Amino acid sequence: MSALLEIEDLHVAYGRVEALRGVSLSLRAGQIVSVIGANGAGKTTLLAAAMGLLPARGTLRYAGADLRKLDTEARVERGMCLVPETRELFGELTVADNLLLGAYTAHLGRNALARRLRSVFERFPALAERSRQRAATLSGGERQMLALGRALMSAPRLLLLDEPSLGLAPLIVRDILTIVRGLRDEGVSILLIEQNARAALQCSDHGYVLETGEMVLSGESAALACDPRVQATYLGGAADE
Repeated sequence: MSALLEIEDLHVAYGRVEALRGVSLSLRAGQIVSVIGANGAGKTTLLAAAMGLLPARGTLRYAGADLRKLDTEARVERGMCLVPETRELFGELTVADNLLLGAYTAHLGRNALARRLRSVFERFPALAERSRQRAATLSGGERQMLALGRALMSAPRLLLLDEPSLGLAPLIVRDILTIVRGLRDEGVSILLIEQNARAALQCSDHGYVLETGEMVLSGESAALACDPRVQATYLGGAADE
């Protein structure tokens, strides 16, 4: 099966500092692929380059199309959507208004927009209860749900998730990753960037390890979780039985 997302020999620099050097990865439709690594490894830079938010050298292909020929809005219109680490919510707007902004590229009619909004509320009942509440007043877990819900309003084919567990309590992390797996089961492909290596490898089908701008390991997630180097560096010792 051909890859939905193909990245080959990707280079990204901030001035004279090269943040990514020769990075390659692939993701097939229906997969969750995780990229783990420490702070500063280049994980967020990788997603920004994939979305066209940073200039990059190398091959970037999505569903057979050359991403270098598409700006960020065109990538969104073709089914790519980024949920950033900072979530980038509009704090003074209501939950409902934040969600509606997620569908701005879809050009939906009123009825279709209402159906999509209803679908998000069914997936996230807490957001339905707070639909008229300002986003700034939500808890951390609710803000992450809102960021995910806003992304789903664009009906993405490929979801790019940047550190969805950041700052959340373990039980909330579990709930968020359960939602992520559910999206995969519904046909949404996911590129998951995570510093929480254990959670990422438990959630994903295939994984990559990014260190100081270079991919150093890759493989099936279960196999990576048993790799001595991954265990020692990212899992705090032996893998779970």
